[in-house]
Amino acid sequence: MKRKLTYSQMDVLMADPVQPTPAFKRNHQLTRMWQGLHELETSSKPTIRDWTVVSDAINMMETLLGMGWVQDPDNTLTEAMEAMSEAGRRHQEGHALRLSGQGIQTIRGILEDYASALEQLPYRVMLAAHRRTEQRLHEILDGKVQPHDVRLP
Repeated sequence: MKRKLTYSQMDVLMADPVQPTPAFKRNHQLTRMWQGLHELETSSKPTIRDWTVVSDAINMMETLLGMGWVQDPDNTLTEAMEAMSEAGRRHQEGHALRLSGQGIQTIRGILEDYASALEQLPYRVMLAAHRRTEQRLHEILDGKVQPHDVRLP
């Protein structure tokens, strides 16, 4: 099944190759991301949407790592993905969509790194990473999984 991506290849080519993501777009993404984490930490009923916006930032960092734009010498991304997967599994078992204390700290660090990437990397790089991330997520949804992919039952 062919799914539409948020950004076209032309959007990527037309994006600034030097300057970072425009401030209003960065602020929108970062606000949603931090609100999602806040809800996962403190809300009595965090939503799937909260989980998704945090997962999106983690997935973007994984893509940026694969593209060679960020580094992860301590394998923190894997720990963050495991923490999100664990929260998702607990939610499927009928419990609140919660992160462990260590998971919160790990994910907070990844989100801080993502904020830095948004503020420093060229907008073109971020749009290209967004396209790759969406393509990969569509592949997972279509059943084209790789051994390292985290997928909830």
